[in-house]
Amino acid sequence: MNPFEKLLKDQAVRSGQQVGEMSAYRAAKQLRSFRKSVIRTVKDFILIILGIFSASIGVKWFLLPNGFIDGGCTGISMLINKVMGTRGLDVPLSLVLVIVNTPFLLLGLKTMGKKFFVRGILAIVGFAICVAVLPHQEVTKSELLIAVFGGFSLGLGIGLAVRGGAVLDGTEVMAIYFSRKSSMTIGDVILVFNILIFTVAAYVLGIEVALYSILTYLAASKTVDF
Repeated sequence: MNPFEKLLKDQAVRSGQQVGEMSAYRAAKQLRSFRKSVIRTVKDFILIILGIFSASIGVKWFLLPNGFIDGGCTGISMLINKVMGTRGLDVPLSLVLVIVNTPFLLLGLKTMGKKFFVRGILAIVGFAICVAVLPHQEVTKSELLIAVFGGFSLGLGIGLAVRGGAVLDGTEVMAIYFSRKSSMTIGDVILVFNILIFTVAAYVLGIEVALYSILTYLAASKTVDF
């Protein structure tokens, strides 16, 4: 072998080693990225599950036994469930929750993408199932404690779900959509929406219950913000 051929061979060997090292580096980088993605997804679903459980406790142990409602889609669902119950139509709250939230999630499919839509559907269906299977338990008879801690538990659940990349209430999706289509902020849309809900609640459930429900909503809202 002449010196020129030997030089070409050495260069080929070195090039092969570099290509092998680069391939190994890329493979390790991809594996590391995949592991991070899996860990992040697991953490997100843990947050969503904890959020579902917390929100369900707020609804079943505080609000429902005492006739209070919350704002947003959850409040609409509870109001519909109560009105239908007074008319002899026993429709499960869990079913109403899914029906009321579905149009808002479909709206979110257009504005926030498929990943958000899938997580939102799973979270709300999980919330509905948890509300259906969690037993009724009246924690306290104090209306003030019911409003504050029921709102706190519900707000904590919604906040944890949001941190996990999902929603338990479609109101936020609607607010984001309308804020993009108008000069209103997200907070303005949610405020107007909830004013309508509590106005109806005052007419259907009475002023006192509506006022305690507003207190519940404020406690939940501040917890979500925190």
